[in-house]
Amino acid sequence: MSEGERTTDHKVIQKWAEERDGRPATVRASEEDGHAGILRIDFGPKEDRLEEIGWDEFFRKFDEAELAFLYQDRTKDGKLSRFHKFVRRSGE
Repeated sequence: MSEGERTTDHKVIQKWAEERDGRPATVRASEEDGHAGILRIDFGPKEDRLEEIGWDEFFRKFDEAELAFLYQDRTKDGKLSRFHKFVRRSGE
């Protein structure tokens, strides 16, 4: 399947990321008052601008910002896809 799917389910998001060796992260210098800033899934190699955070903090920010996770499971040729982005929830 090459079409994108959308979810807010924490377990689905975490499983998708971990199957691709992704880790929850935030963009450095985007934090506010000790809270995670802009969210990312980090697949490596290590980037100085990304700071790894725990899943609990990641999902706390995800829910506070009312985000949804748009992702692709497989590419058209059947390979595991890393395509994803965070979008605003609408109507959920």
